[in-house]
Amino acid sequence: MNLLPHRYPLLLVDKILEFEEGKSITCIKNVSFNEPFFNGHFPGYPVMPGVLILEALAQASGLLVFKTPSLCPPNESLYLFVGIDKARFKRPVVPGDQIELKVEMKKSKRGFAVFNAIATVDNEVAASAELMCGFKELPKKL
Repeated sequence: MNLLPHRYPLLLVDKILEFEEGKSITCIKNVSFNEPFFNGHFPGYPVMPGVLILEALAQASGLLVFKTPSLCPPNESLYLFVGIDKARFKRPVVPGDQIELKVEMKKSKRGFAVFNAIATVDNEVAASAELMCGFKELPKKL
């Protein structure tokens, strides 16, 4: 996962299962009881926050882009999650679950891309959304 700038505790992709350059990627997130967000969400009934499931899908989309040379961002930029549409949450994700993160490129143009994304657990949809991501040039260091 060295292609992503994220690190623990916000690196939310554990493994790439399938990759089709410029088209799609399937990744895995193994959800452990030791995830830091379970401390407060929710005591006695730990549930992975929906926004973190969406973040995991966005990170999978980043891997799709970074592994596709024609889409890869310039060196001095970040690839950021810039928008979301049609987000739906269908089932809770709990400790012990393995989330399959499937992302398909819908379109890309001038450093921005739109993806169809779906997260499943045991072939049951946990969350789905249309994600938008784009490059942001890093400011010069002081």
